[in-house]
Amino acid sequence: MPAPGYVFRDGGTTPPLEENQGTEFHNRITNATRPVTATSQAPLGQNTTTSHQLATAEHEIQGAAQKAGKEDKTTNLGWQANAVGVDVLVGGLSNDDLWTLQMYHVKAIPEAPPGGLDLNIADEDEFSPDKLRSTLERLYMTVIVGLIGFGKHIARLRSWREPRRTVAFAMGYFLAWVLDLLVPASLTLIIVLITVPKARHILFPPAPLALVNHKSGGIQKPKAGVLGSHDSVTGAPEKYKGEAVEQEASNLVSGIASVAISSAAGRHDQANPDEEGGSKTLDGSVPDPTKIATAAADASSSAQGGTPEAAHDKTKQPMEEAVWVQMRPAMRAINDISDMWERLANALSPTPPFSSQKRLQLAAIFAPLLLLSLFTRPEWVIKGSTFFGGFGFFSDPLMQRGIALLNEKIPDWPKYLELRNTLLKGVPTNAQLTITLLRLGEANRAPLPPAPSSNEPLADKAAEVDKEGLTANGLDASHSEIEDAITVDKPVNGEPGNEDAEGKKKKKGGIGAKLMSAFKTTTAGGVETKLTVDGVKATLGSHHAKEKLGVLPTKSEMKAKAVEGPVEYLGRYNGRKGAVYVDSSVSPASGNRPASPCIYFTSHLDGDEAVESMPRDPAWAVSITDLAEVKKIGGLGWKGKIVVGWATSREVKDGIELVTKAGQRYRVMAIKDRDALFNRAISMGQQVWESY
Repeated sequence: MPAPGYVFRDGGTTPPLEENQGTEFHNRITNATRPVTATSQAPLGQNTTTSHQLATAEHEIQGAAQKAGKEDKTTNLGWQANAVGVDVLVGGLSNDDLWTLQMYHVKAIPEAPPGGLDLNIADEDEFSPDKLRSTLERLYMTVIVGLIGFGKHIARLRSWREPRRTVAFAMGYFLAWVLDLLVPASLTLIIVLITVPKARHILFPPAPLALVNHKSGGIQKPKAGVLGSHDSVTGAPEKYKGEAVEQEASNLVSGIASVAISSAAGRHDQANPDEEGGSKTLDGSVPDPTKIATAAADASSSAQGGTPEAAHDKTKQPMEEAVWVQMRPAMRAINDISDMWERLANALSPTPPFSSQKRLQLAAIFAPLLLLSLFTRPEWVIKGSTFFGGFGFFSDPLMQRGIALLNEKIPDWPKYLELRNTLLKGVPTNAQLTITLLRLGEANRAPLPPAPSSNEPLADKAAEVDKEGLTANGLDASHSEIEDAITVDKPVNGEPGNEDAEGKKKKKGGIGAKLMSAFKTTTAGGVETKLTVDGVKATLGSHHAKEKLGVLPTKSEMKAKAVEGPVEYLGRYNGRKGAVYVDSSVSPASGNRPASPCIYFTSHLDGDEAVESMPRDPAWAVSITDLAEVKKIGGLGWKGKIVVGWATSREVKDGIELVTKAGQRYRVMAIKDRDALFNRAISMGQQVWESY
C-alpha cells in the first residue's frame, strides 16, 4: 500500500508515496550521474565544497528528493512511514544505502580542506571510551568484514570446488611465471578490476558471506542458524541493510572488553573485590566501569600477597597515564585506516551523485608501472630497493634538515601529500557521502527521512537467495544443499530445542536469577525515585535538574510509534515542554527574527501538525548561517545511562546543543529523534564542518 501524503499548516501537501521500484545498487552504478553547474535555487547558498556543489547540481537520474523543491514548502518524503512504501529518494542509489551517518560533534572551519570535502576528523579530536568503541565497531564493519570476504574468495579458489575458475587462474599464473611476466600480469589484473566493474563479478562471483566456509571453500550452515543477511559474517536476520553487521561489531567489541576486564581482574582466581561509592547524582552513584578492572586486579594481587598500593607501586600511575595518552593516536590511526578503506571502496564503486571518473584516474596510476615492469629486470629492483633502504637509514641528518626547511616554507606540507588530498582527492568516506546526500535533500527542501526502526523481534526467516546464480557462478552445491544451509532447522522430539515449558521455567528460576531480578527491581525503583527528586529540584529552580526532565519516556510515550520531523521535534528547553522547529524557507532577517533558514524553539504548541512559520515569541531562534558548532548531548551520564537501560529497559532521550558564532549556546533535551535533528542542522547551511 502506498503511504499517504502529509499536510502542513501552510496548506502544502506532499504527493502520495509510491511503492519502491528501485533496483539494487550494483545494477545502477554504471548510470552514475555527472555533476554539472549548480542551478538550483537552494537554501545552501554558496557552493563551498565538492559536497555542496553536488548537492545543488542538476542530475540526469533523479529520485524523489531531487524532484521536490518546486514549491515554497518542505516536502515530507515519508518520515512517518518507517521506510515502508517510500519511493527511491536519490536517483541511482538504493534507499538501503542512505542511512550511514554516525557523527556526534562537529565544528565549522573557515575554509574547505585541501581535498575539497569537509567532515574530516579533526587533528585535535579528543579520546573517550565511547569514541574508541565506535571506532572499533567501524573498523570491523569496513576493514575486517572486507578482509574476511577476501579470505573466503581465496578459500574458494584454492579448494578446487569451482574447477573452471581455479584452472583459469592457475593457467594464467604459471604461464606468466614461465614467461617471467608475473608482475605485469598482476598489474594488468588490478587495472582490469578497477576499470571494469563487471570483471569483478566474473573473476570473483559474489556469494553470501556467511554461506561460505573459510577453510574448505564450500557451503556451510551460517552461525546464526539461518541466512537472514548477505553481507554479515554470522548471517543473522536484519530489519534493514547493514543492521546485522552493526550488531556483530557491537557484540565483538563487548566481547573484547569482557575478555580484557576478565584478564585484568584474574577472573578464575580467588579475588572477589567490592567497590563503594556514591554521589547525589544518578551518574555519580554508579561505579566507574573503567575502574572496575583495575580495582579487581588490585584485589587479585592482594589476595596473592602483592602490594598494589601507590606507596609501594610507583609504576601504576605512570603506566595508566601512558596508556590513556597513547589511546588518542591509536584511535586516530584506526580511523585513518577505516577512512582509507571507505575511500578506496567508493573510488572503485562510486555512488551517485559522485562521478565515476575517479576510478579511471586510479587505474591510470598503474599504467606507467605496467610499462616499466615489462622492461625492468628483477635484479634492478633488488639493487634499487636496497640502495634506497640504506640511504634512508644513514641519511637522518640530511632528512631532518630537509623536513625543517619544509616546515619553515610550507607548515602544513604533510597534508598535501596525504592520499585523500592527492590520489583520492574528491573521493568521499561513508560519512562524507551521507552528508552530501543529506545536503541534496535540503537543497530541494525535501529532507531525507531517518533510518527505519522497529521494536518487534526479528523472525528467523531466510533472506532471498538466487540459487541458480550461485550454482551458475561455480559454487559447489546443489539447490537442496543451499536450501538446507540457509533455512532454520526444525527441532524434533527429544532434541534440546524441543524442551517443554515447565523444564525451561525450572532452569530460569534459580536462586541467582531471583537475586538478580530483585536487584534489578530495586535499582529501577531507585532510578524512579532519583528522577522524581530531580523533578522537585527543577521546580525549585535547579538548572541541572531541569535538563534531566523528560529523559525517560513515559508509558504512553513508549507506546507511541509516530516518528517526528521533518519540521517539528518535541523536546524541553530549561525544563519547559515545547518543540524545536526547522524553518527551511529563504527569507531575510526582520526585527528580532533571524534570517531563514533557521532553527527555533517555542513552548506554545497548539496541535500535532508541523508548522514552518515562526511565531512571534519563540524562546530562541538561530539562523543556520550563524551556527558554528553542533553537538549531541547525552540525557544522562554514560554510567547512569547503562544502569537505566539495564534496570528499566527504557531508551533514554538525549539532547542537542547549538553554538553560534558569537558563542551563544542553546541546549534542548529529551528529544526523541535527536539524530534526525542533528542531521538536518549540519546539512542545511554552507558551513564547512570538521568532526570531533
